[in-house]
Amino acid sequence: MCLGKAMREDERIWIVRDLLTEYVKSPSLKHIRDGYALGKLAADIVKKLDRRAALWQKWEGQREVLLKSAALCWIPTEDLRTALNAMPGPALTTTDVVQRLHALYAEPYEHYPDEELQAGCLAIFEAEKAQGTELSAIVGALQEHVEQERERLRAEREAAWRKQAEEERVALEQRFLSGADCKWTPVKKSKQLYSRINGRSYRLTPTADKKWHLHRITSIDDANPMLIGKYGRRGDITKVLAKLAYEPEPRW
Repeated sequence: MCLGKAMREDERIWIVRDLLTEYVKSPSLKHIRDGYALGKLAADIVKKLDRRAALWQKWEGQREVLLKSAALCWIPTEDLRTALNAMPGPALTTTDVVQRLHALYAEPYEHYPDEELQAGCLAIFEAEKAQGTELSAIVGALQEHVEQERERLRAEREAAWRKQAEEERVALEQRFLSGADCKWTPVKKSKQLYSRINGRSYRLTPTADKKWHLHRITSIDDANPMLIGKYGRRGDITKVLAKLAYEPEPRW
């Protein structure tokens, strides 16, 4: 949500919206329209609004909206307190601001600011502050920065995970091809899976009914493998091989 819109919304709207969003996640229209469920939702809304009003009496109106907008942006506490105190309401201490932030982070669906973004956010903040940019505009710029950086970090982490997974797959495949014992792995990206236990090689082949044929093989190209059985779960196969791989070899 852009800062301009956020600054126009009362915090009570955020509370009600969050509760309604959670309520309509139900896949059942019957449940959503149920009178008892609606009554419980109404009671939850009233209780949460009353509880919030009783606990945080300095945070009505736009103060809470600005704080929530700035929560993930690493705004220095004293600068944030100064801006909040310029808004209508009782004077806020540093403790007021710090503890309200901690309470906000503890709420459902909220998160602590990402430590990897702290240095970048503070650099942008100081540069904008030196130019005389007002805090609400700085928060808007920082929200955009945080969103972009989060996406960049997510993409980098995903790429690193994919690279690691591919390296592990290749290493496992090479382990099987070298003749070493190894857990299940495709070879040359085949649909079949291969494993070696106690020096004995096995192949799993998926069936049309989403089960597995388990074969004992002498080589990856074994055209005449020995069928051990057909299984529906990989866990069953693991139990079978844990015993079979150490029994005397049958002849075939």
